[in-house]
Amino acid sequence: MAIISEFEEEEAKPSTSSSPPPKPVSFTASLDPSNPVAFLEKVFDFVAKESDFLAKENVGKEIAAIVRVAKEKSKKNDEMVAPKVEAKKKEVKEEKEIKKEVKKEPMEVDRKEDKKEEETSSGFRVPNKGNGLDLEKYSWTQTLQEVTVNVPVPGGTRSRFVVCEIKKNHLKVGLKGQPPIIDGELFQAVKPDDCYWSIEDNRSISILLTKHNQMEWWKSLVKGDPEIDTQKVEPENSKLSDLDPETRQTVEKMMFDQRQKAMGLPTSDELQKQEILKKFMSEHPEMDFSKAKLM
Repeated sequence: MAIISEFEEEEAKPSTSSSPPPKPVSFTASLDPSNPVAFLEKVFDFVAKESDFLAKENVGKEIAAIVRVAKEKSKKNDEMVAPKVEAKKKEVKEEKEIKKEVKKEPMEVDRKEDKKEEETSSGFRVPNKGNGLDLEKYSWTQTLQEVTVNVPVPGGTRSRFVVCEIKKNHLKVGLKGQPPIIDGELFQAVKPDDCYWSIEDNRSISILLTKHNQMEWWKSLVKGDPEIDTQKVEPENSKLSDLDPETRQTVEKMMFDQRQKAMGLPTSDELQKQEILKKFMSEHPEMDFSKAKLM
């Protein structure tokens, strides 16, 4: 009995020592994308050597489950990436097509075949019907308040392919990856916050510039380009009624002076000086005005 008691007492004593957990073992191998099976063989050889994982009865099911989860993750990733890849391919294709169109088609401004460029005796060009000018790569028109620019581009051009920078004294317009169509100092300052651009029918860029000085006609869009003869400008009479009385009077005076200069006649200011001089002469007949010149 004593022996049994001692045995039980010894058995009841808790163990004071425990086996340490296994330490992680590093694994190094290179994957050849053309032969992934060889990489997997190395992985299983390493697992068999360093653990008893492959000795389990259901190891085949566990490995199959791991493969199934990996396939599902890969499929989801492909589904997420595929639309982005397609969109990028489409964008690259469109850019290539636009570049081809730029090389193939000369960008000419629509104009009537029977209308030829004319120049006045002073060397300036006759303005178009919009009081601007039709040039090889763009055209522009104007009122006293605004300038409208039309730049033809290859069909199908979208806004994301357009470069349009409008500053107070500078304008730059073109297509990405191509030399600028317009890039120069504006004839006069504009109000950038009141200027806009848009794509018209995916075939032309339309730009609206609001003049800073709304009392003068522009001779050109950018400095260095051909200039128009502002004396040939013909504003629409119907638009004068939209102006306030003071502005309308200024515009009408400007139009009158331009017509007078074109005919070699005195302007309104010169006529006014002549009237003042005539009145002074009539009031002072005793004075000799034989050498006076009427300006």
